[in-house]
Amino acid sequence: MFKDNQKNFSRLHMLIDAFVMAISYVCALAIRFVGPFADSASWAKSFGQYMFVLVFIIPGYWILYQAFTLYTPMRMQGRRLVLSNIVKANALGLVIIMFVYYNLGELHYSRATLYMFCFFNIFLDWGARMLVFYLLRDMRKRGMNQKQIVLVGYSRAAEEYVDRIVQNPQWGYVVRGILDDNVPAGTVYKGVKVIGRIANLMVILPANRLDEIAITLGLSEYYRLEEIVALCEKSGVHTKFIPDYNNIIPTKPYTEDILGLPVINIRYVPLSNTFNAMVKRVMDVVGSILAIIVSSPVMILMCILIKLTSPGPLIYKQERVGLRNKNFWMYKFRSMEIQPESEEKKAWTVKNDPRVTGVGRFMRRTSIDELPQLFNILKGDMSLVGPRPERPFFVEKFREEIPRYMVKHQVRPGLTGWAQVNGYRGDTSIRKRIECDLYYIENWTIGFDIKILLLTIFKGFINKNAY
Repeated sequence: MFKDNQKNFSRLHMLIDAFVMAISYVCALAIRFVGPFADSASWAKSFGQYMFVLVFIIPGYWILYQAFTLYTPMRMQGRRLVLSNIVKANALGLVIIMFVYYNLGELHYSRATLYMFCFFNIFLDWGARMLVFYLLRDMRKRGMNQKQIVLVGYSRAAEEYVDRIVQNPQWGYVVRGILDDNVPAGTVYKGVKVIGRIANLMVILPANRLDEIAITLGLSEYYRLEEIVALCEKSGVHTKFIPDYNNIIPTKPYTEDILGLPVINIRYVPLSNTFNAMVKRVMDVVGSILAIIVSSPVMILMCILIKLTSPGPLIYKQERVGLRNKNFWMYKFRSMEIQPESEEKKAWTVKNDPRVTGVGRFMRRTSIDELPQLFNILKGDMSLVGPRPERPFFVEKFREEIPRYMVKHQVRPGLTGWAQVNGYRGDTSIRKRIECDLYYIENWTIGFDIKILLLTIFKGFINKNAY
């Protein structure tokens, strides 16, 4: 029943998309030839000829939307992901239309109309999908359009899956129960009951109209996986596998096909790709040069103030651990009194630390003391965006205490990063900081870097945790 509903929803989405495309196209034509731009327009083609193009645009865009997963259920898709896919599909569609026009020699169709169509279509399609999303979410909260699920195996993965379903009733998932051989029937977890043994699947599958089965076996029972999958697939019920080792592999594992043998890489680092690394390096070089030019008056002023208020060097260099666990000297404006190196190495600054100078306290609070790191970026020791580098003493300490800590050294350390813009700077949770660093490493894109740089600018450089 649910599968039939899903097919109907997909068909409805396609009809809505066709309507939205037609409206967007007509609006673009109206603005170009009737509205404010009409004075510079000429009807080289008739209205009928323009409308005839829709006969090809609509099916073409249906194919593109299908390719960009816009007809898969939205219940567990992020809204930003849906918007991103709409933008990508429309941008590609625009390129294809222009390419076809050029190759067919059709140079008299208005290009401005196509640009406006692309803009309107993105805006209206996003609005239509959000309207459908909120209507379905409201229906699911009221018990309609729900998906019936049984979990096979009581494990950590089963509990985490139930946690997320309970926290998100708008998804419309209803867990009918859990089957397990080791936990007694009647055991309840957040309203979900263990209803029997795994062997009961042979009775439940024919008797119940389930929409989905989620295999949530514990690691010790994986030897039964093939048997259970075969049983579920024989029934025709959609089956998904939720691994009990999600703390080991990332949410988006990178897989390889070795002559038919699937291989899962424990961690996918986009910056291990040569092209990605080259693009990021170019961005770092250009960005650091521009930042040095813009910030040079501030840096000159800081040099004067440091020299006038405290004896000692202007620049303080500190050994840090960077890319591939290699040590480098990181530059900062000196913000503390001169102290023995043996004392400095093994201690963070604390609140009201007497070693910090007056000018130094201001520089630390505003992050101005970190401006010389722009030269580290230019040299290639650091990047504009990345995990913050740490001193060798603390790296040795944290690598034993915090799981996956050393993964951060697979990329260049950064002047700013995802952890920093989320508030994890200075005297804050190292574990939370590493979680943010790992998320950044696994999900890196140029767009993500730009977002972090903008957040750094708009949130300001004030560091409340810097002493």
